[in-house]
Amino acid sequence: METPRPISCIVVDDEPLALKVLVDFCQQVPFLVLKGQFQEALAAAAFLQDTPVDVVFLDIQMPRLTGLQLAQLLPVPRPRIIFTTAHPHYAVQSYELPALDYLLKPISFERFVQAAHRARAALLPPAAPVPHPVIPESPEAADEALFVRHDGRLRRVLVDDIYYVEGQKEYLMYYTATGKLLILQSFRKLEEQLPAGRFVRIHKSYLINLRHLEFVERHRVQVHGVPLPIGETYRDGLLEVLRYHGKLG
Repeated sequence: METPRPISCIVVDDEPLALKVLVDFCQQVPFLVLKGQFQEALAAAAFLQDTPVDVVFLDIQMPRLTGLQLAQLLPVPRPRIIFTTAHPHYAVQSYELPALDYLLKPISFERFVQAAHRARAALLPPAAPVPHPVIPESPEAADEALFVRHDGRLRRVLVDDIYYVEGQKEYLMYYTATGKLLILQSFRKLEEQLPAGRFVRIHKSYLINLRHLEFVERHRVQVHGVPLPIGETYRDGLLEVLRYHGKLG
C-alpha cells in the first residue's frame, strides 16, 4: 500500500495557550508536517508568500488582521483553510469563504484529527469514476430525508425534493424544490447518504435525481428544466443506469 504523502501546515493564533495546543496536536498526527507557528496574521501572510503549505489552521479573531481577512489575502494556489475560534457566531462568516472546516474552541484532539483527515482527503487526486451496482429503490424511498448542516443548524431535506447537486470546490450546492442550499460537503459523503439507485453522477461537478430527469442528449441532460453537461467518463455509467430502469430503449 502506498504511504500517503505528508501534508504541510502552519498554525496561526494570537493566544499562546491555544497556539501551543494546536502545535501539540499537529505533532501527534503522523501525516502532518508543521512548517511554522505564528501569533500574528501579518507574519503568517509574509511566510506564506515564500513558503506554500497545504493547510492553514487559522484563528478568526486576531488583532490588526483577522483570520477572515487573512484568508482572502492568501497567495494562489491557496492552501486549505481550517478555521479555529472560541466564538460560534463566526461560523456563518467562515463558511462563506472557501474553508475546509471550522473548529470551535476548546478543540478536542478527536475533532482536530477529524479535520486533519478531511484535509488529507481533500488533497488526494480525484479518482476515476467507478461504476456501482444499481439497487432497486424501495416503496418508502419517497419519504427518505437527509439532515445537512446549513447556517449553523441541521436542516432536513427530503431526498425526492433534490433536483440535482452541483460541486463548487469544497462545497455542494443543492438545487431543491424549496430553493438552493450551499453545504460544506464532498460528493463522496453525499453519495454514501443517498438511497442507492435514485441518483447518478453525470459529470465531475453534477449529481442528478433520476426522478427529475426529463431527457438525455449526447452531451447533456435536462433536469427540472435545467440543461446540464454529461462528462465523457460518466456517459457509460449514466446509460447503464437508464437501461436498468427501463428508461433507455
